[in-house]
Amino acid sequence: MQSPRRPRCAVVLPGTGSDADFVGRAFGPALRGLDLEVIAVEPDPRGVVASYVAALDAAVARSGPIVVGGVSLGAAVALNWANDRIGAAAAVLVALPAWTGSPDGAPAAASAELTARLLRADGIAAVTATMRAGSPPWLGAELAKSWASQWPHLPDALDEASTYRSPTPAELAATTVPVALVTAVDDPVHPYAVAQAWHAAIPDSGVAEITLDEIGADPSVIGRAALRALTQTSFRW
Repeated sequence: MQSPRRPRCAVVLPGTGSDADFVGRAFGPALRGLDLEVIAVEPDPRGVVASYVAALDAAVARSGPIVVGGVSLGAAVALNWANDRIGAAAAVLVALPAWTGSPDGAPAAASAELTARLLRADGIAAVTATMRAGSPPWLGAELAKSWASQWPHLPDALDEASTYRSPTPAELAATTVPVALVTAVDDPVHPYAVAQAWHAAIPDSGVAEITLDEIGADPSVIGRAALRALTQTSFRW
């Protein structure tokens, strides 16, 4: 018989410029296999973080403690939210964290800021073409789709992401919720070292490694890796 304290819902948050479709495919299959309702949040590019926090708060009000996960920006928002609302998250699934604390000097933040500037100067068609030419085909296709859906507010969403404060080392060390970390060992935008530093700092955490090619072949590798990492923590279903 299922424990009444067992989470019934998981809410997952996309990364910068990404969408609910991708993050749902990334986490959904693994989490639905555990009989969780999975809510993939569509970002509002006019206020990305506010839209994420509103969705998380609504899910907790309806279902009680939830599993919360995210990719990149979504992962940072998920962990900040869990630390701000003690007891609201049963576990946090962090995929591809991009920086710790201030975004200054982080490749992902610099990329978001530059892309926003180019979009305002050159328009979405030209910038999307340049992005696709310099990206793996799977990533180019994903971002072309999500960028189009967030236009014309996409530059504002990218600016917001580029200034977002991730958990600081002290906040990571004070985290009380179990945290599963997923890192792509060959991703220069979401450095392997960041996930390793988060793992070292968070008291109750586990980590699993994947590659960008694996994500491109099947995004659900992210969710499966997150559940592997979660078995290294105190969390039990």
